[in-house]
Amino acid sequence: MNKTNLFKILLLIQTVGLLIYTLIAFQNEGANLFNVFIKNIAAFSWSGQFNLDFLSYLILSGLWIMWRNKFTVKSILIGLIASVLGIVFFALYLLWLTNKEDGDLKRVLIGDR
Repeated sequence: MNKTNLFKILLLIQTVGLLIYTLIAFQNEGANLFNVFIKNIAAFSWSGQFNLDFLSYLILSGLWIMWRNKFTVKSILIGLIASVLGIVFFALYLLWLTNKEDGDLKRVLIGDR
């Protein structure tokens, strides 16, 4: 098995795992994610620090999508979606890119630059 296939398997495991976790969390706590997320950050606690760090990664991943696709309207929308949905969307996007670019990770990362 080559490295690209391992990468694809990782992306699928992350997506499915987080989808299952999200469904369970939604059943247990409802759709109150953003309120809890912001309250944790405002509390200046370790969970707030983690949330703020995670938010920074989400914003960076969205900006990378926009940059890679030269800030087209479509890429801005995709980047915003990725910034909100996190790895559930981002892993599927990377999986799609990996297939589109025939496993060429340089092209996955920088596109046609």
